[in-house]
Amino acid sequence: MEWNLVFFLNSILLGVGLAMDAFSVSLANGLNEPCMKKRRMCMIAGVFAFFQFAMPMIGWICVHTMVSYFQAFEPFIPWIALALLGFIGGKMLVEGIRCNDCAEKPAVGFAALLMQGVATSIDALSVGFTIADHTTIMALVACLIIAVVTFGICMVGLYLGRKFGTKLTGKASILGGSILIIIGLEIFITGIL
Repeated sequence: MEWNLVFFLNSILLGVGLAMDAFSVSLANGLNEPCMKKRRMCMIAGVFAFFQFAMPMIGWICVHTMVSYFQAFEPFIPWIALALLGFIGGKMLVEGIRCNDCAEKPAVGFAALLMQGVATSIDALSVGFTIADHTTIMALVACLIIAVVTFGICMVGLYLGRKFGTKLTGKASILGGSILIIIGLEIFITGIL
């Protein structure tokens, strides 16, 4: 692989493809917290971008060092994503049903945010196989491009969720939790099939 327009275009397209789950979760987070400040939005998008950077890079390292260990772990990826997103989404769903008249939406905690980051990016480990022919610098640049694209897409998701969250007060947490559960099921079904 060489430095050319195709390299950058492929990296951007990988970023867009990988960021779709993170976009949906960002949308759900925005729905859950309609009064979210810009600093918090940047922090949430940053967490997703970090994991979308780290997972393909870890996959690339696995290809070049310990392929057999990674291949043994691969069948569990859909199960892990389903468990993490199902747990977080179920928690949001229960809180939304119990708290019909709550004025202030509870913020997604940092631990839950980390679980969301792992759950939405764990399938990106396999991207390490697609960039296996990249040099170390090229792999780092590709992963950085993926992270920047993810950050931008997540900011859009958070903004849209926040905007519609104010219009859906009371039901936003139920909708957000349902979205997370659906994403977990989608990752699980596509990973199993």
